[in-house]
Amino acid sequence: MSNTSPSALILGATGGIGGAVAQRLLADGWKVKALHRNAAAQAQAGSQAGRMDWIQGDAMQRDDVVGAAQGVSLIVHAVNPPGYRNWAGLVLPMMDNSIAAARTSGARILLPGTVYNYGPDAFPSLAVDAVQRPLTRKGAIRVELERRLELASRDGVRSLIVRAGDFFGPGTANNWFSQGLIKPGKEVRSVRNPGQRGVGHQWAYLPDVAETMCRLVAMEQRLADFARFHMDGHWDADGAQMTAAIARVAGAASGRKVAIKPFQWWLMKALAPFVPTLYELQEMRYLWRQPLRMDNRRLLQTLGAEPHTPLDAAVRATLAGLGCLPHAASMPKTTATVKTI
Repeated sequence: MSNTSPSALILGATGGIGGAVAQRLLADGWKVKALHRNAAAQAQAGSQAGRMDWIQGDAMQRDDVVGAAQGVSLIVHAVNPPGYRNWAGLVLPMMDNSIAAARTSGARILLPGTVYNYGPDAFPSLAVDAVQRPLTRKGAIRVELERRLELASRDGVRSLIVRAGDFFGPGTANNWFSQGLIKPGKEVRSVRNPGQRGVGHQWAYLPDVAETMCRLVAMEQRLADFARFHMDGHWDADGAQMTAAIARVAGAASGRKVAIKPFQWWLMKALAPFVPTLYELQEMRYLWRQPLRMDNRRLLQTLGAEPHTPLDAAVRATLAGLGCLPHAASMPKTTATVKTI
């Protein structure tokens, strides 16, 4: 057996999912490179960032990506334009650059996937191979990302797509949890619920997603060239469990009762034409009006179990990471379990 550690390139290492996967890979003994437009500053940013080899470059520049990918066996494509700005003009070229880099280096591309690819005709139970007819522009781009990976797989470029529900977790602020339910940096006094009572919703805790991805990556010899999996994550069966968990955890930490209020969709609709992030969130409202749940049977058949942190522990870690708990409660211990059904 070779003593050489495997090597990965992360695109989007400062984001939520990119950072979580990088952390998991480092813990598993991987060498991790990260492409960034200000690599020197990132290298000085902290102990976790310092453990990565920061490479100066831009994911929009093909030569930068191809050069950074030399010698790696995995490219984690977790880069997204901030605030949903100019998705159409940035997202697809960045994927093309990753495909070019994978073709040159022989690496497998790992892409975090979402439910945005699907329209209501595929609901309520989402099979991995379900038809993809999205209702939104962002969903159409997601479909095209996967289509390009599938085409590339016929020409020797291997990829792995792991789709999950709405992300939440420490170290990430660009999601529904932090942008819609609570306010980062402030103690939680109330929680907004975007959903309707009785309508299920699917969530995915980032450390669990990263653990799932890395376990699959470790099974390279068993993966198809174009491999796709769904996670079950945290299924909020009645649309009230996530907000109740936030209120419960935040209330226990502060000693105050935390109110749960309906989300102000009317205000988002009024502001959406002027704020790109709100426009994109408004466009996804249909996902809160009907239940949809990803079928993770293929994942269970491959891994045997899905990594699963209990909801209150996951919420506590997320609130602490977002600066929403009193200092005494800001460093919670979490215990991960596995879910087999």
